[in-house]
Amino acid sequence: MNLNGTHIALDWDGQRIALEYQWLRPEGVAAGSPLVVFLHEGLGSVAMWKDFPLRLCEALHCRGLVLSRPGYGQSTPLAEGTRWEPDFLERQATEVLPAALEALGVDGQVQPLWLLGHSDGASIALIYAAAYRDKVAGLVVLAPHCYVEDCTVDSIAALQAPAVRGPLVQRLARYHGAPEPVFQAWSRIWLDGAFRGWSIADRIPRIGCPVLAVQGLDDEYGTLEQIRSIARALPGTRLLELISCGHSPHRDQPQALIAAVNRLMNNH
Repeated sequence: MNLNGTHIALDWDGQRIALEYQWLRPEGVAAGSPLVVFLHEGLGSVAMWKDFPLRLCEALHCRGLVLSRPGYGQSTPLAEGTRWEPDFLERQATEVLPAALEALGVDGQVQPLWLLGHSDGASIALIYAAAYRDKVAGLVVLAPHCYVEDCTVDSIAALQAPAVRGPLVQRLARYHGAPEPVFQAWSRIWLDGAFRGWSIADRIPRIGCPVLAVQGLDDEYGTLEQIRSIARALPGTRLLELISCGHSPHRDQPQALIAAVNRLMNNH
């Protein structure tokens, strides 16, 4: 297994930042094999995926690239008091992600490029695929946010209770260099009234690649309507609705997820 992690430097949002990344290349996998880019959740990072990216790449005989967004993991931390605007996901999808892929020499027009995103990362994957439809071979979106639901806001609001927030930030410190600013920025924008009308429904019909949309039946951050709305906009979408599964299908039902991704990739 060829596994290494380091940082790339980017100029973004008026500053020079470092983004954490990790390459995965199982033994025997050729350089021109499909590349899966893993895009983490709203409080995720390279390390918080744990062993799932490696397991999937080994099972599918493909390469992997795992990224931590600005402020997350071991990327350049956010400044205290950072506030995100309602277009924060769009900026990640159309500014940060393209710059990171270019810096790493990834060109979806040269090699098969698949995006696998979770939660906020799934929304970023959808936005990117709509904007750069000729550069994406396929999408796997886990618990995506296509619009803001009450259950999402309620679940994030519940994290603000001191008895919950304190221990959560302590746990996040295992994975993030500066967990408090990113937790504050993330939760603040999701609870901002100006974000309640956010939606990417108008972008989804522009996607031109195969899509696998996955949701757990026990997801406290989103309902099945999120992925079903994708299927209505893109009739060829494959839906995977998982029982005994919460917001993280790759943790709760990894084998079922890997099997579904394998079927999708083999058919395309």
